[in-house]
Amino acid sequence: MVEYIDTHRHRFGVGPIRTVPRAALAGGCSPPEHTGRSKPVPPAGCVLAHETLARDIMVIHAHRFMAVYGYRKVHRRLIRRGWRGIGRDQVLHVMRSLRIQGVRRGRNPITTRPARSTGGRPDLVNRQFTTEAPGRLHVADITIVTTRVRLVRVCGVRHRRVRHKDRGMAVAASRHTRTLPLVALDRSISWTARHGRTTGPIHHSDHGTQYISALYGTHLTPAGILASTGSVGDSYDNALAETVNGAYKGELIRRSKPFGSVHALEQATFPWVSWWNSQRLHESLGYRTPCEVETLYHQRQAISIAPKTNKTA
Repeated sequence: MVEYIDTHRHRFGVGPIRTVPRAALAGGCSPPEHTGRSKPVPPAGCVLAHETLARDIMVIHAHRFMAVYGYRKVHRRLIRRGWRGIGRDQVLHVMRSLRIQGVRRGRNPITTRPARSTGGRPDLVNRQFTTEAPGRLHVADITIVTTRVRLVRVCGVRHRRVRHKDRGMAVAASRHTRTLPLVALDRSISWTARHGRTTGPIHHSDHGTQYISALYGTHLTPAGILASTGSVGDSYDNALAETVNGAYKGELIRRSKPFGSVHALEQATFPWVSWWNSQRLHESLGYRTPCEVETLYHQRQAISIAPKTNKTA
């Protein structure tokens, strides 16, 4: 019946065609069963938008590392993909309907033994993890990862100003971690030297014997780095490094199967560090990446210096 109406509506009109089955019914004839069926209605625009939004959210969470995103970071990632006019609550509703959610961090085990003395190092940070320029504050810490074979120590050095950007990482299976932080420190110093910012940075850590040892100091002093340590037994004095360790555990380690070797852990860690620096959105940076913030800082510095150069010339 629907096809007949569509075919002859321009000739007879819809109204007269629909009266024919009624007249037949009044005369004692039974109309076809499908006479009262209506024409299929296309899905509403809101339904199509919901399906498209759900598809893009699933694409984001299918990413190896972005699968840890909650609705806030997913909302920001969608805006970067070109979405306009969507709210965080709408994204949260769709994610709940898809039964997907972000990763929550857990507590971290104690990985360093506090030394009895500070090694003559004051607390130059005082829980103020803010700097005026990239590379001016380095924070360091060690965390433990369980593999199928043994416990593995992972040491990192992060730079503040760009949301604890990882600049030096080292992985080792040995229980003696005296030299492990030195590897991460040397990598961080090497990167800082290549970018011309070696004089005057602050290196902040906890009271682990690895960090306040004389050997560790011999690597800091020649590079012009000031050593700083927090109080004994207070993780808040090194909260920035602890935050990164929690993200590392929650976003990579706990979501993966137990690693079979140190090499396998390294193969998973370093791509995550690269993603953390260049692609991961950070709420404290206005949902931007550390690389974007650092690039923007140098661009503004170049613009502020350019007029002075022209006047001098």
